Parts: sequence; C-alpha cells; structure tokens
Amino acid sequence: MNSSSQTLNGSEIFFECLRRENVEYIFGYPGGSLLKVYETLYDVKDIQHILVRHEQGATHMAEGYARATGKPGVVLVTSGPGATNTVTGIANAYMDSSPMVVFTGQVPSSLIGNDAFQEADIVGITRPITKHNFLVKDVKELAMTIRKAFFLATTGRPGPVLVDMPKDILNSTCEFQWPESVEIRGFKPTVQCHSNQIEKAAHKIAKAKRPLLYIGGGVISAEASEELRAFAISQNIPVTMTLQGLGAFPASHSLNMGMLGMHGTYWANQAVNNCDVLIAIGARFDDRVTGKIETFAPQAYKIHNDIDPTNIDKNIKVDLPIVGDSKHFLASLLEAMPKKVENREPWLADIHAWQEKCPLSYTYEEGALKTEFVIDEVSKQTAGNAVVVTDVGQHQMWTSQFYKFNNPRSIITSGGLGTMGYGLPAAIGAAFGIKDRPVVLFCGDGGLMMNIQELVTAVHHKIPIKIFLINNSYLGMVRQWQELFHKEKYSFTDLGDSNPDFVKVAEAFGCKALMANDSDSAKAAITESLAYNDGPILVDFRVIKKDMVFPMVPAGGSISDMLLARLNPKTMV
Repeated sequence: MNSSSQTLNGSEIFFECLRRENVEYIFGYPGGSLLKVYETLYDVKDIQHILVRHEQGATHMAEGYARATGKPGVVLVTSGPGATNTVTGIANAYMDSSPMVVFTGQVPSSLIGNDAFQEADIVGITRPITKHNFLVKDVKELAMTIRKAFFLATTGRPGPVLVDMPKDILNSTCEFQWPESVEIRGFKPTVQCHSNQIEKAAHKIAKAKRPLLYIGGGVISAEASEELRAFAISQNIPVTMTLQGLGAFPASHSLNMGMLGMHGTYWANQAVNNCDVLIAIGARFDDRVTGKIETFAPQAYKIHNDIDPTNIDKNIKVDLPIVGDSKHFLASLLEAMPKKVENREPWLADIHAWQEKCPLSYTYEEGALKTEFVIDEVSKQTAGNAVVVTDVGQHQMWTSQFYKFNNPRSIITSGGLGTMGYGLPAAIGAAFGIKDRPVVLFCGDGGLMMNIQELVTAVHHKIPIKIFLINNSYLGMVRQWQELFHKEKYSFTDLGDSNPDFVKVAEAFGCKALMANDSDSAKAAITESLAYNDGPILVDFRVIKKDMVFPMVPAGGSISDMLLARLNPKTMV
C-alpha cells in the first residue's frame, strides 16, 4: 500500500483510482444511485466523461476505444435498468476478449435483496459474461477492488470486469491508500511458453512441407504482429486469419491468404484442408472457422498456442498445446527454428492455383451499386490505412473480403456475439482513441436503427467518423439464409417501406449526409466524406437489394464444401 494517505469519500476514491489507472475517458449515463459520483465529477477536469444516449451505447463505445488503442474502456452507469442495459455490450466484450471495466451504481447496501427501486442483481446477471465481477461491501475495499478490476481486465486473456458500487459506499469516507501492486489468488496467467514445447513445435514446423499459420485476435491483443511477420516471412509460411485476426499480417504481402471459414477465401479453406502442420495462434477454433469439426484440417498435425488454457482442446483436439503469450511464443519459436527447413515453393504454387481458380471478385452492373464496389473503393482511397468498424451482417463479411487490412487494430467488429447495433457506438469510441487515422464505419440499415440515438453523441463531440450506410432495405444476411436454406420464405426481413429517409434523419441529428446510388456518385461521395473532418458524415449507399455474400460454407458443413455462387440467379433482382 502507498504510505501517503488522505480521507476521501467513495466517489472521490473512485476518481483518484481512475487517475492512477491513466483513464482518459468514461462512457456513461447518470442516475439516482450515482448522484454522489456525478456531484464529484462536476469538478473533475482531467478525465473526460462522454454522455451517451443509451447504456448499451456506452459499452460498445468503451469496447471500440479498447480495441482501437489496447487500453481498457471504462463504463459508468446507474443501478437497475442502467446496469441491465449494459448486458449485451458486456457479453460482446467477453466473447471478443476486449478489456473493459464497467462500474454500476447500486441501491444502498441495507436495501439489497429487498426489491428496492431500481435494484437489479447485476453481479448475478453478469457472472457468466465477465472475467470477474465485484460487489463492494466496504468503502475501505473500493480502491483495491478497482485496482483488481483493471488488472483482471488487461492481464492474460483480456475481457470485461464489472464493479457494483452501492450508494452508501460512494457516500462513506475512509483513509485512501492506493495499492501499488496486486495479486489475485488463483489468477496467474502463463506468459512464457514452455521451452520443450517450443522445441517440439520448431522441429515439426521445420519438417512440414505444407505448413499453415492460422491467426486469431489474440495475436493483436498480445501486440505480436511484428513477431508474426518476422516468423512467417523468414519461414515462408502462408498466413490465414480469423475475422478478429485481420490486420495481424499485412494484406499487401503475398503470404497473406485473407480470412478462413464460413465466408473466408476459397484458397484459405483449401489450404486448411490440405496442410500437414497447422499452427493456430491466439485463436479458439470457433464454429464459423471450423465448420464440421470432423473434417477440419484432416491431414494436419495441429499446434495450438493460446494464453487461455481453457481454449485449448475446447473445440478441436490438438497434437501440441502450448500455453503462453503469443508474442513470447512467436519470438521464441523463431529463435528455436533450425536453419534448414523444407522447401515450401510447391505448397505456395498449389495455393496460387486455388487463388486463380476462385478469386474474390465482383461484377459491375449498369445503373446499380454493389456493396463490394463501395468497400473496395474505400480501401483504395484510404490505402488500407483506416480504422474500419463494422456492424453485423453481409457488409461485415464483404468488408473482411474486400478491405485490405495492412495494420493491426484496423478492424473493430462484433465477432463472437454478432451484435447488430454495435457499429455506430463502437466507431465513436474508436475515434476518441485514434486521432491520426480516419475512422470508417460500414453499417447496414437494420443495424444502424438499433443504436441510431448515438448519432447525437457523435455530433455533439464533432467526432469525424465516416458512416457508410449499406442500405439494401433488407436484413440482408438473414434474407440470404432464407433464400438458400429456408425455401425462399422471406419472413420479416424485408424492411421495404418501413425504412426512414436516412439522409433526412441524419440531418435532423445535425449530421452532414449524402446519398449515392451508382458507382460514380459512390466514388465521389467517398472522396468527399474522407475529406470532411468537421464532425460525422453519413453516406446512404443504395445498393443492390438482394445481393449475397460468397464464398459461403453452410452451417454445420465442411469448409471443403463451399458454395461459390447463388443457387437461383433469378432471385438476384
């Protein structure tokens, strides 16, 4: 404990702790149980509070900030409905391993369990979707609890931690002491990989004729992109990535194979089917990657490195498990590699042939606008240097295919939970963290409507995000599944006449807005948007209504059985 001390109330302790954790922004919304906190906040000048318009928006903003910067995002909401409104965002951060600390107000300790006004058992509700959560029972425990919360959120596999603060605790006083260090019994993540396992992996990879690197978001979380590039290039091993792993290896390099899995590239999935050694790093063998488990990488000796031991053998049984930090793993593995390795040129030639057989492409159609064109054009005009945020759906998958990610922390998207409504607030949060690169949002019309109120937050703070609305008047991905697998029964996916005029809506919020419905107007609108930095700008791209994302692996199918085109071209109209 720090020997210097002073008497503070719980609210003052709260802000003093945030200062010690170098917090820049709080994404929050006030309420009755937090009145003392907001009274104190009135005079706080060194931490900026961002007033959101819905608590779910606060969690997505905090996650967008965390994903863009690597720093933990901070949320502050009141008890009861304020706390329960954060549940989706917490679950999203948990699934995608994003560091976040959520502070919730709570009714006075004496009323807990009495169904008091605006009481909810948020600790019980969020226990399955947090790394850990706390109910503070004594003001003397508050500083240590906050210290533990940030430590847990950022150490090992990152994730969300919740701290529930009863009203009486925030009003009580005690002698403030800052814990300089923290230890949590039973929580000691393995950082350094076991040297014997590293040697085994190096020996196996050196002898591999058809090795493949399968990279997840853990490589980006570990800041291990440079080590990945050094290892892959020196060993001449192709790299495929999950949705969250995109950007860990540059798209401009010939060894980059793009994304694998359900909407991955044909050649990446063929490489998985035919590789003899699969090196999985910071990935969890998600079902959208593996497809049918029994047929996933059938010929491969499987090596799996992850800092979270519970991820290993959870979905796919592996031959060589290596627990530890991905940065340490890659650096140690490169050092351990023998000087002589197998010739990989025949393997790379096979991959090139698969690329030639089924490239990612799209067709121009006179008087029509395709989503792929929009994303491709944005990629070209930003030279792959934007921070790209997506909502969830078809546009998300097209972004993974057609935007050329050359840098880590360049894609911010809801992967594991697939949360519609994520994109707009996440883009706002990312823009608070990143000032030297454009922040671009690709969002569907269905997803935008789910948290459109946060446009007020962007306008108020003059956040220069580029909101590229992919407007097809459908819940596009659900419609795609209905066409392919549900007898073309388009049940409640046609938004049709129920959509508003998004340009007018945006302008009503005080946001600059444009509309484009063909390739020429789209190109001009993208150029104008990227040059505009006086606040948010929205472009309503009126794209083909019934377009579909290919390649595609049907749910539960093998990744070797990809659909490469729609079954009934007449439904394209």
